[in-house]
Amino acid sequence: MPELTRRYIVMTMATEAPFDTQDPEAPFVLKPWKDPAALRALETYRDHAYPELAADLAAWIKAIAGGPRMRGGVGARNDAHLAGRPKARPATARPKAKPKAAKKRPTRKPPKAKKKRRS
Repeated sequence: MPELTRRYIVMTMATEAPFDTQDPEAPFVLKPWKDPAALRALETYRDHAYPELAADLAAWIKAIAGGPRMRGGVGARNDAHLAGRPKARPATARPKAKPKAAKKRPTRKPPKAKKKRRS
């Protein structure tokens, strides 16, 4: 996937906000190893990505799930918040919806021209 080979240097910004809401090119960094909410976001992204990227993300998610449990500052807060919520089912567990056939609608006949009355 050559479109994903671009790398970024991520550094702490000296701003009050966690991200720049006005910059469409700004990355938003998640740490799925340290934050359960980030892991859920990654799972959702996998479920909506094209197949090759989804496969790579699934392998990464599997490695995270099989690895040691680590929590950072925000991750620990999110862990406590998410503890009482049920985990969403993965997309692979849901049956795919069958495409619905278009309903056949009867074609309307054009209205008949009214005949003029003779007076």
